[in-house]
Amino acid sequence: MQVKLLIDGGDMQPGPALSQKFGPAGINIGMVIQKVNDATKNFKGMKVPVEIDIDMATKEIDVKVFSPPVAELLKKELGIEKGSGLQKKTKVANASIEQIISVSKTKLPNMLSKNLKAAVKSVVGSCITLGILIENKSPKEIEKEIDNGIFDREINEEITVTPAEKKAQLDEYFAKVLAEQEKIKQQEEAAKAAEEAAKAATAVPGAPAAAATEGETKTPVAEAEKKPEEAKKEKKEKK
Repeated sequence: MQVKLLIDGGDMQPGPALSQKFGPAGINIGMVIQKVNDATKNFKGMKVPVEIDIDMATKEIDVKVFSPPVAELLKKELGIEKGSGLQKKTKVANASIEQIISVSKTKLPNMLSKNLKAAVKSVVGSCITLGILIENKSPKEIEKEIDNGIFDREINEEITVTPAEKKAQLDEYFAKVLAEQEKIKQQEEAAKAAEEAAKAATAVPGAPAAAATEGETKTPVAEAEKKPEEAKKEKKEKK
């Protein structure tokens, strides 16, 4: 019996789906969960693909763990919760090439890439959709630089540790990016508020105008109601 699942690393929980898969076969679900959590404990906080093989004769359980999706690895490496929903205007991180190489090495065994350099380019491509800068630049610029051999030394030597000084420079640059993004956001919110206020202002004058019109239509009616009384009064005076 073989079951493939995408679970939370180190935190697989019992549920109806598991009961339906293993219950009818008489498999100890608690044992399955324990084995999977032990096998994936190093991937806490990430979604992890696992393959569970069970020998139906002996009930022996074998768990194969595959590396998490590239997006999950990048989020863990960069310490971010999620990617950008507006990647063209909002950036969520500024990675070093060493961090990209680290993720690429982890994912390479489960990728179709023929070598580490190709894997690095693939991971860089994922940074585009997540809204992640690399070396203070857009991922597309980094892809061109990889093709031109700019990072051949780091890739060939499989360097995965970012020098402290370089990390500080990347953080300083990204702090400016975040400040600019926040400034633009505030400007957009202010412009939107002003637009809504302008719409509200143009709508208000219409109400008094309607009231005035309504008042004007009532006046002739009132005068018409008074005329018969005035006519009676005039007849009495003549008499």
